[in-house]
Amino acid sequence: MTKLHGSLSILMAEDDADDRVLLADAFAESGVVVALDFVSDGVELMQRLAQLDADVNLGLPDLVLLDLNMPRMDGREALRAIRGHARLRHLPVIILTTSSAELDIRVSYQLGANSYVTKPRRFDELIAVLRSLERYWMDIVQLPSDTRRGQS
Repeated sequence: MTKLHGSLSILMAEDDADDRVLLADAFAESGVVVALDFVSDGVELMQRLAQLDADVNLGLPDLVLLDLNMPRMDGREALRAIRGHARLRHLPVIILTTSSAELDIRVSYQLGANSYVTKPRRFDELIAVLRSLERYWMDIVQLPSDTRRGQS
């Protein structure tokens, strides 16, 4: 993924086209500077991660935002595949889904999710969530460097 200076590169797996538009609009409205790329399911996610991993000029995303309920390969299966892959398992994965079911939350953490966020129902709340994610992942935590892009 091409990363903008001072921004997060985010790969989002989301099957609902309306939600993709809503999330892109919310990122734009929030003022959070991101390089945002979407895939529509877990199969496409794994294909894109393999493609990004193979291209030394692109590099892997800083974060993966993952919906749980998708066709072909759902979020749980995709998370399991990421954590089972030696070159991908370090990627921070945030579950961003409509489900607030205790079982989904528990299973996601058992599979190695870094965070679990239930999508807010209102646009202004979504903007607030995205700003919080940006503050946490840009200003508070330290992410591993991707040495394939010349960083140490």
